[in-house]
Amino acid sequence: MVSIQQSDPEIADIIIREEARQKCQVNLIASENIVSDAVLAAQGSVLTNKYAEGYPGRRYYGGCEVVDEAEEHARSRAVELFGADHANVQAHSGTQANIAAYSALISPGDTVLAMDLAHGGHLSHGASVSLTGKVYNFHHYPVSSESELIDLDLVREMAKEVRPSLIVAGASAYPRIIDFEGFRSIADEVDARLMVDMAHIAGLVAAGVHPSPIPHADVVTTTTHKTLRGPRSGLILCRKKWRKKIDSAVFPGGQGGPLMHQVAARAVCFREALTDQFRDYSRQVVDNSIHLGQILSDGGLRLVSGGTDNHMILADLRSMDLTGDIAEAALGRAGIVVNMNMIPYDPAPPRRPSGMRIGTPTITSRGMGEEEVRRIGGMILEVLNKPDDKNNIEGIRARVREMCEGYPTRIQG
Repeated sequence: MVSIQQSDPEIADIIIREEARQKCQVNLIASENIVSDAVLAAQGSVLTNKYAEGYPGRRYYGGCEVVDEAEEHARSRAVELFGADHANVQAHSGTQANIAAYSALISPGDTVLAMDLAHGGHLSHGASVSLTGKVYNFHHYPVSSESELIDLDLVREMAKEVRPSLIVAGASAYPRIIDFEGFRSIADEVDARLMVDMAHIAGLVAAGVHPSPIPHADVVTTTTHKTLRGPRSGLILCRKKWRKKIDSAVFPGGQGGPLMHQVAARAVCFREALTDQFRDYSRQVVDNSIHLGQILSDGGLRLVSGGTDNHMILADLRSMDLTGDIAEAALGRAGIVVNMNMIPYDPAPPRRPSGMRIGTPTITSRGMGEEEVRRIGGMILEVLNKPDDKNNIEGIRARVREMCEGYPTRIQG
């Protein structure tokens, strides 16, 4: 930081203020987490200086003999961690990983069946505003209007009707266990390939607290920065038969040179995820999520699907006569960070949705457990019951700051 402060004080100031913000607020963004000092060190290392277009042993630049080792470690650790046949660790992000997977598995114009964005899916699962929705013929399955769960009978019915070349399982706002074996059965019935996007639950899968898609999917994609607690990047895991197509789809198909500092940071996070400490952490993430959901439910907040099995809670704010944008802003003023989110069959527009998404990865990384979750749940309810009470919110903000003082935002790794 000393050199940055001297050469670019404006950016140094931003970094300092952002670190201070993270320390004094409760972060309940389901797609965020805190990386270890070891991951930070790899991400900010001299590896950022190296251009390494291609793959280990087959680069288009000289001087790659050292960084080749970093990529080999990342690949072998990812394979060990998830029990996959092959890993590609070059995708810059989860969306880049998805685009590469589509390119390897199907052709432009082919039919794909994926989860509806408004029901918990993701932009890169064929939303009309996404490149993926423009290149491929996506159809989208909803969740059940009664249970708000994935209805495999409905997915099967739609698959038989549209005859997709590819079925995509996975979500960005679905608080329940996903039945990957059931999706495989449907894919086999209609002679489709199965891709799973496990971006949100990758860490839970690695720790064994969520069923793994690896035995069932042709290709699995993920980010590494959510429950996996690594750098902001993507990862593709696949069966042997797809190895060459996946690697070619990433490079040269969709990207140029990999970010070698990012690749090394992935390797570090995969090694950390292989430890008993990470498995204990992941179990605590789910325990905290279930406990927080129960507190909010007992306080009058309706939870989509009635609860959670993973790291996130999707709440229906209509039960408190609020909209997501109002709740997000009020909680933000109190130092509690969430994101507004659509809920299944939401009658409201995306910018003023009826729900909010809450996640426990970051607070768990900071060492918070049942007692802190109880306090956090109580403060959330206090804010939501009086979203316009400035004095109340200021008081809660002070309590949040005081509570956060005892929980570091740095992890030794």
